[in-house]
Amino acid sequence: MAVEGQQGQQGQQGDQAQQGEQPAPTAEEAVALMYYPVAPGYNVNVRSGPGTRYRVVRTLPLGAKVPIFCQRPGETIAGPYGTTKIWDNVGVGEYVSDAYVKTGSDGYVAPRCA
Repeated sequence: MAVEGQQGQQGQQGDQAQQGEQPAPTAEEAVALMYYPVAPGYNVNVRSGPGTRYRVVRTLPLGAKVPIFCQRPGETIAGPYGTTKIWDNVGVGEYVSDAYVKTGSDGYVAPRCA
């Protein structure tokens, strides 16, 4: 069983946040996007694809909120919000296991990624 979050460990958040920053959304996108909280107490890995075999592109800081642009199936992960194979696309080429994102649903809350 793969674990994607590291509870209570703060890493080099400043450097990683700057390296992984996304362009600001347009006004239309900002209105349409919902941001979902990441599980409290976890630094969650953001990966280049929907599984732990993909490289870590950055790590979310404690208390982060993420947009979900689309979702896709991938590796099954167990986390604080259950066990799921759903991965959330939170940026261009960036995925987080839905097991670490509080969406209020066990299913898809966004369109499937193309």
